[in-house]
Amino acid sequence: MLRKIVATVAAVAITNLAAANPAQDAASQTLDRFHQAAARAQFEEYFSLFAPEGVFIGTDASERWTVAQFKAYAKPHFDKGRGWTYTKVERNITVAADGKHASFDELLDNAGLGRCRGTGVLRLIDGQWRIEQYHLTIPVPNELASEVVKRIREGKKP
Repeated sequence: MLRKIVATVAAVAITNLAAANPAQDAASQTLDRFHQAAARAQFEEYFSLFAPEGVFIGTDASERWTVAQFKAYAKPHFDKGRGWTYTKVERNITVAADGKHASFDELLDNAGLGRCRGTGVLRLIDGQWRIEQYHLTIPVPNELASEVVKRIREGKKP
């Protein structure tokens, strides 16, 4: 009986927390749609979630793309029905005091790259959260960092 009461109280607390942060919830839904559209190779939906001047920063140091550049990269993949699937593990969103900007960080899982991290900034445009900047990284465990840096300096890809 006590477990049931504790579970009910926890569920109510989570529900109240979500209701108390509608801007965070809406921003999180935008990021969910972003990842779902990529996994389904839905080109128009995916890119509609970027702010017009949005930027995508990929895992390689050379990958800093404007929306137009990222569209050119993604279109051939999406046209073949091949997107990319990142599954949310954890997400943190902070809405700025102005209520028009939010920063986020999220841990993601990907079949090929393993655990990844996405960070970025969202901006409220015409009542909808849009991605102003998305930065995808592959976190390097501290115990492997020296070896990864050494290989990069040698010109080898880890």
